[in-house]
Amino acid sequence: MNEIVFVVEEDPEVGYTARALGESIFTEGDTEDDIRTNIVDALRCHYDDESSIPRVIRLHFIRDQIITYA
Repeated sequence: MNEIVFVVEEDPEVGYTARALGESIFTEGDTEDDIRTNIVDALRCHYDDESSIPRVIRLHFIRDQIITYA
């Protein structure tokens, strides 16, 4: 596998959550920098051999944005 995709969502309680598509990998972090670091750590824990970790880690951020019209 050359690429893995994480869906990253804002969470009011923890900051950000991230889950991998097609793998049982989940992590969370307070900031965007934290979530990036925690994703790499989670990948190291998930894969037995570091050479098995996908070289491309794609982050798909989902954000709710509200626009009001008066």
